[in-house]
Amino acid sequence: MSPQTYPHLFAPLDLGFVTLPNRVIMGSMHLGLEEAPGGAERLAAFYRERARGGAALIVTGGIAPNPAGRLTPGAATLETEDQLPHHRVVTDAVHEEGGRIALQILHAGRYGAHPGIVAPSPIQAPISPITPRELDEAEIERTIDDFARTAGLAQRAGYDGVEIMGSEGYLINQFTARRTNHREDRWGGGLDGRLRFPVEIVRRVREAVGKRFIVIYRLSMLELVPEGASLEEALELARRVEAAGATMINSGIGWHEARIPTIAGSVPRGAFAWVTDRFASAVSIPLITTNRINTPDTAERLLSEGRAAMVSLARPFLADPEFVSKAASGAPQRINTCIGCNQACLDHTFSGRPASCLVNPRAGHETDLVVAPAAVGKRIAVTGAGPAGLACATTAASRGHDVTLFEASDRIGGQLNVALQVPGKSEFRETLRYFGVRIEETGVELRLNHRVTATELAEQGFDEVVVATGVVPRRPDIPGLEHPSVLGYLDVLREKAPVGERVAILGAGGIGFDVAEYLTAPSEDPGWSDASAEDPEALRAFLAHWGVDRDYAHAGGLQPPAQERPARDVVMLQRKSGKLGAGLGKTTGWIHRTELARRGVQMMPGVEYLGIDDAGLRVRIPSASPAAGAPEADPSHEERIIEVDTVVLCTGQEPARELHGELAELGIGAHLIGGADVAGELDAKRAIDQGTRLAAWL
Repeated sequence: MSPQTYPHLFAPLDLGFVTLPNRVIMGSMHLGLEEAPGGAERLAAFYRERARGGAALIVTGGIAPNPAGRLTPGAATLETEDQLPHHRVVTDAVHEEGGRIALQILHAGRYGAHPGIVAPSPIQAPISPITPRELDEAEIERTIDDFARTAGLAQRAGYDGVEIMGSEGYLINQFTARRTNHREDRWGGGLDGRLRFPVEIVRRVREAVGKRFIVIYRLSMLELVPEGASLEEALELARRVEAAGATMINSGIGWHEARIPTIAGSVPRGAFAWVTDRFASAVSIPLITTNRINTPDTAERLLSEGRAAMVSLARPFLADPEFVSKAASGAPQRINTCIGCNQACLDHTFSGRPASCLVNPRAGHETDLVVAPAAVGKRIAVTGAGPAGLACATTAASRGHDVTLFEASDRIGGQLNVALQVPGKSEFRETLRYFGVRIEETGVELRLNHRVTATELAEQGFDEVVVATGVVPRRPDIPGLEHPSVLGYLDVLREKAPVGERVAILGAGGIGFDVAEYLTAPSEDPGWSDASAEDPEALRAFLAHWGVDRDYAHAGGLQPPAQERPARDVVMLQRKSGKLGAGLGKTTGWIHRTELARRGVQMMPGVEYLGIDDAGLRVRIPSASPAAGAPEADPSHEERIIEVDTVVLCTGQEPARELHGELAELGIGAHLIGGADVAGELDAKRAIDQGTRLAAWL
């Protein structure tokens, strides 16, 4: 393979005043470094690696044009010349690697999380506790000027362009939508009024920067919210944005408050490129398509089909800064593929933490997680080829250490092989493929079907021993666990044990939700939950399942979701009171809860397990309400028998540390990583990070 294998992906794009070397844009991601101490240097190191890796154009995280537009109280703005040196550190780093970079200008509007938020109308967002203040006409004019000023400053700071964020439900999008713009002056009402704000911004930005500067407009092409734009309204905005001076138009899919997944791992690859394709006949400037494009094969297919002129990849550049150069060198199998989990990127961002990547913990940590050649090569044994052991072994070997990786089973991956069985988690196959390639290219000696003993490790005289032996399921203290109706989650997911029609799942953490989705997936599932599937039928099924109107006959692109019969009747229970699945990811937890609610899964918190027998699961649960006049000591609980055929235990894990203890008895110190260190909810993010960091230190 070579650029000839991906002729469309590596075709230059002539913008008239500048030629981009390929068709890959690194999309905007706010990293949380923009406001951090020493953030400029960390951002420079981050973007430098991506420019060196071959991205044709990098778009920064969103920078506000004024204080009201910030996402959070301390978020970055670009308003004065005093701020230019901070940005030149970044632009210089990118240009030194031969790359180009554009600043995204983002005004949060009602999505801001601070008291000074503003909007076209004082309508509170469903995902925010704050009601915005309505902008008056003079403030609207000043805001437009602020966009133009920030663009001019970006040009002086060395940026090659700007992207104007006009989608995802932020301020500009709030002006264009009837849902959020109830004004009756010239900035609202009919279509002309609602489109005036974005068009004026583009026009004044172009006036501020001149003709030889990239101006991308991020246009909300499919809003996925009630009262969202129609296709004709979005097309008309595209025409006017082009006429106002935009160089390119990028695709915006969905608002942040939309209840349809657009970027999670369960979304088929390239699932929304058809949206961009609808705009090709409306404008003559290049269109950029985006969302769930994580392999060069997917990118090439979309470009060859004429869906767009460029593809925008954001999280894939977190996973692998060399995405483009590896594809260009004919080695796409070496790419560390984004799996769409959101756990270390978006979940971190929305928790106020710097963004990184589950499969690449160096992302955002280029200056502090340095993987350099070892001063002295060591013989290192790593026991367990789960995510922690794989990361540790391959990273250590890449530094020049002599590494032997022991695995008791016949394959690498550990608990990742269990996760692969869950609908929407098929992308972990890419992670296993990547680590398999890394084992070969770094020279790790892999010994499968080898349960290494402490004595064996001692006899071989390794300089360092790393114990990454994972976890074992925790068995709760409940009478009747030996009843034939009781299964563990490994019995269900790994061993494919028969499961009845009526199921109780004990435990409602991530594993409990995974098992519930696995057991309730409709038997006629067409395969769209396998995110790597790219066939048209799988895409149609996904869109119908979530109620996306591909014909765009309804405003916002919404229609009633398809009705599907779940495979089983399932009830989930947990001992803790409060919402089930409280620990799920911030940006994906709602997807799992919505899915299970649609499948009729009952959820019971605050449950005491009394026993399991032929009658079913005996529990004590909180009553709907305490009896009137009941004494304070009345527990207000009732005993019930839940009639089920199968009880599945998802009640946590324990570290598998036997080997570590045996080594200690022999006087051999060993490093504990992954689940063997801390048994969590199959936490691959922590495991890979811990394995990588240990290997960088050894």
